[in-house]
This record gives sequence, structure tokens and C-alpha cells, in this order.
Amino acid sequence: METFASPEELHAWCAAQKRLGRAIGLVPTMGSLHEGHLSLIRAAKEKADVVVVSVFVNPTQFAPNEDYEAYPRREQADLALCQGQGADAVYLPRPADMYADDASTWVTETQLAKTLEGAERPTHFRGVCTVVAKLFNIVQPDVAVFGQKDFQQVAVIRRMVRDLNYPIQIIRAPIVRDPDGLAKSSRNAYLTPDARTAALSLSKALRGAQAAVAAGERDAARLEADARAVTTAAGWLPDYVQVVDAETLIPIQTVLPGASAMLLACRRGNLRLIDNTLL
Repeated sequence: METFASPEELHAWCAAQKRLGRAIGLVPTMGSLHEGHLSLIRAAKEKADVVVVSVFVNPTQFAPNEDYEAYPRREQADLALCQGQGADAVYLPRPADMYADDASTWVTETQLAKTLEGAERPTHFRGVCTVVAKLFNIVQPDVAVFGQKDFQQVAVIRRMVRDLNYPIQIIRAPIVRDPDGLAKSSRNAYLTPDARTAALSLSKALRGAQAAVAAGERDAARLEADARAVTTAAGWLPDYVQVVDAETLIPIQTVLPGASAMLLACRRGNLRLIDNTLL
């Protein structure tokens, strides 16, 4: 497994792989890898000949009051996990490798990124789109794999790829959960035992929505109200609980099974978690 910090060196390595006729898969991450990330690597290996994993805590997608400095970083453990999953290269840039001191160019998506996470974190998706576009330019992948855990992010990136004519297949891999239902997340490291128990209310709320739809419920407002009640009872304050069209992210009033999703984000003190499900 190769490791790179220089974008120029990684680009040259990827170009050499292309000359050999090898398809490249990219798995962008912010490190502190867990089983969810490893499932993305495995999905990339199914679609590509060589897999590049980027490990970069991207400062531009954090607002000044967010947890950039505290975000968990475990570089050596991440490298070992990547090697164990058969990754061919890991990209470990520093912020200075990705952003010039006077950087003044941004990539923005202005429709899907303005609601939900975008409404709560107005500069978040500008940072996401910019760093992902830069990774696409450096690696020139044929396939890129993202997790459904960040449902809106995948939709925004797919739109960016479409609108900017990137010749890249975007794969949305399923959420990986602990046996008790909690979605895998690097930020789960922040959870105390009590907070972790309370956090199970998020997946409980989503399972309740799934069960209600399976039983014939189609009223999105009723589903949202029930989900809010479950999370609020466990001490979480919802930023949003929204049933949307799974492709456009437009809020809907009536669930169309197979084409709708519920997305939620909740706070408890300084903690904030997101989760979602297709309905």
C-alpha cells in the first residue's frame, strides 16, 4: 500500500495506474475509520482495480463554532485498517497541501445544499463540494463511494458530478449500524454511556417510520411528528425531521414508498447526530 501527502505525487501515481488500464476507485473520508468506512472500501474494490482512500479532516466544511480541532484523528490506526481492507493507496494531505494561503475559488451547489444540513450549517456543503472536486481532480477516479449515512451529501455530490460533467460513477453504500441500531459515526466517540443509550432513539424513530409506511401510513407530517416525539422523549432536540423525495430532497406531504426518505438531525447538549432511512 502506497501513502501520499503531496497532491502532485498522488496524481502522478494515479495517472500511471490509468496508463496500465486500471480503473480507480476513490473513498473520501475524514479518518477515524470505523466499519462503515471499511464497507466503502470493500464496495470500491468490487467496482475498481485499485482503490485510493483519502484521510483528511477538511477545515472548510466546519463552521468556526464546530468541532474541527476536536474531531477525532487516528492516522496510524487508519492506515492499518486501510491496509487490512486491501486499499492500494492512502492520501494523507495537510491543509496546506489542499488549500493555498490565498485560496479564493469555491465549488457550490445551490439547490440541494440549501435545506436540511445546509440550512443548519450554511457553509458546510461549499466546503464539501470544494474538497471533493479537488480530490476528483487529483485522483481522476472512475468510481467514488460515499455512505448513505450522509444522505444529503451524496445527493449534492451527484448533482455536482452531473452539472460539472465529471465522468465518475457515484455509489451510495448502505448505512452500517451497531447491533443495537446506532449508525456508525466517527462522532460516536463523543458519546458518554448515557448519551449513547439515548442516541438509540434516532434509529428507533426511523424504524417506527419504516414500520408505519409498511403498514400503510402515507402522511409525511404524521410520520415526522411521531419521530420527533420519540427523539424528544429521549432528551434530543431535533434540528430537523423531514420526509423528502429521495432524489430531489424536496419535502413531500405524501410518502411514495421506494422514492421517499426520512432525514433527521438531533442535538443533546454539545452533541449532534444525524441519521436517515429510505422509506
